[in-house]
Amino acid sequence: MGMSTPSQLPRRPLDDRSGLEVSEIGLGLWAVAGSEWGAIEDEASLDAIDAALATGVNFFDTADVYGAGHSEELLGRAMIARRDRFVVATKIGWVGYDPQAGRSQYDTVKKLVTGVEESLRRLNMDHLDVIQCHIDYPEPNTPVFVEGFRKLKEEGKIAAWGVSTSNLDLLQRFNAEGDCNVLQTDYSILNRTAERDILPYCQESGIGVIVRGPLAMGLLTDKYSASDTFPESDFRRAWIQDPEQNEQFRRDLRMVERLRGIIPEAETMAQFALRFVRSHPAVSTVIPGARNRQQAHSNAAAGFLPPLSEEELAAVDRLVPHGKGRKIWPA
Repeated sequence: MGMSTPSQLPRRPLDDRSGLEVSEIGLGLWAVAGSEWGAIEDEASLDAIDAALATGVNFFDTADVYGAGHSEELLGRAMIARRDRFVVATKIGWVGYDPQAGRSQYDTVKKLVTGVEESLRRLNMDHLDVIQCHIDYPEPNTPVFVEGFRKLKEEGKIAAWGVSTSNLDLLQRFNAEGDCNVLQTDYSILNRTAERDILPYCQESGIGVIVRGPLAMGLLTDKYSASDTFPESDFRRAWIQDPEQNEQFRRDLRMVERLRGIIPEAETMAQFALRFVRSHPAVSTVIPGARNRQQAHSNAAAGFLPPLSEEELAAVDRLVPHGKGRKIWPA
């Protein structure tokens, strides 16, 4: 497969209002040292960022809770002397969440603004491109996030704001006045639930869509089997230990096996899965994770490939019908 120069990696408007342009393939930065994805060295994460950037990626998504802030700090290190090459998105909400009360710690705009400013400090930035509420279902403090994000935008500390959720009702609450910029949502060949209503709503409303989970937590890399195990520090260990999750894991593996028959010979299943997500007209950018330089480069290379053809989409539909859903872990 021939490679193109970074400037040729396709870009799209993030949404209809912010003016931000983002690469169709981005990089998700959940899998860092101290997160729930098992052991990883900082240098491997920094190498992944470098490889993505060199391939033309400009969109990088993190969160205050990833590695207890370490992901934001690593991205801040990676941006030194080249901030202009990065469109940076982060998320806020889970740190200090009270499960007993069912609400976040951010019950005032002042607290929320302080939380975002802490992310800016870790990122070593004076403004963010995108901020998102990380709590994915309605909770009592939802209006605080909306008001706080609007205040931050008025002050020039953020360019765009939105929410990370698969809940249409919550998205509509964030967009009650038509000024929500972005949605981050789970979408993949294995989980097409977003096609039912949330992606059409975003198209109608001019809301940009950031797709997380395009490789279904690694399942669509076609590297797992029913005999695999995961380390204690990896949340996917529950796929083996929890009976309900193990049943889903085995169903997913059977589907992955069937998918092998429709993957073009010249590309990986992961690249095909990324092409599938990019093919939906509502999608602005896709943020697969990467644990090293090779994974980041391979994922970014999928941005140079065309969207799925009608024949390829029909082949996917025969295996996983339009709008078909599955339970996602973690939620």
